Amino acid sequence: MTEHQRPEQHAPGTAQGGPGVPALGRTATLVEDLLLLLFQPGGSRAGGGGSIAGEPTLYWVLGGAVLADLALGGHVRTSTGRLGALQVEAVADRPPSDPLLRTTWAYVAEKPRCVQTALAATGPALREPVLDRLVERGDLHRRSRKALGLFASSVLSLGDTGRRAALLADVRAVLVDRAELTERTAALAALLHGSGTLPQFDPEIPWTSPVIARAEELKDGSWGAGAAAKAVARTVTATIVNNVVVAAAVHPRG
Repeated sequence: MTEHQRPEQHAPGTAQGGPGVPALGRTATLVEDLLLLLFQPGGSRAGGGGSIAGEPTLYWVLGGAVLADLALGGHVRTSTGRLGALQVEAVADRPPSDPLLRTTWAYVAEKPRCVQTALAATGPALREPVLDRLVERGDLHRRSRKALGLFASSVLSLGDTGRRAALLADVRAVLVDRAELTERTAALAALLHGSGTLPQFDPEIPWTSPVIARAEELKDGSWGAGAAAKAVARTVTATIVNNVVVAAAVHPRG
């Protein structure tokens, strides 16, 4: 099974999301769906454990999913800064009800931020609270144990809700079959492509020229969302791609 070192506590000021907010009875956020898709069941070790694709640059992708979710819900919009740079700003008096999303909304409500700044500031705190939600919902199982008798570690495996398979089928239909899409599924596909992890879904989603072309269309915002959502999604995914390239150069795969 695959292990991941887990800090004993969340960073101060981090929105927990899970505690006090039952996972059941609440609509899953886009970032929850994205992290569930990125979970790769049956990793390199036996026993049914798995790993999360794209760990070195995961926080860019998770932060992007939160911004895209806020845009689709009409909670943020884009604006142009003094030097002509595209920024994201909160829509006044439209805070999201979900505490995980509200943390990012509050950050851009302080003042307009460029997308890269928002991703860097909010993304790193997302992994653990989003995993907590997936475990609480039953989409993932987590077993804790001590590594070397000193550090808490967690072993992740796929739950039996069937939600990951359903999400993957939706994304596959959009990319492979060019099925009619929803804004949410289009955003998921665009973020997966922007993260650089889409080839890891082959053969479920074949890594072929037509699939790449379709993913590029979605990454560029051609998925029928409103003007504000399209602009945010396009900027977010482009920023993710750029930073994945940088991360790949800094952390080359062996």
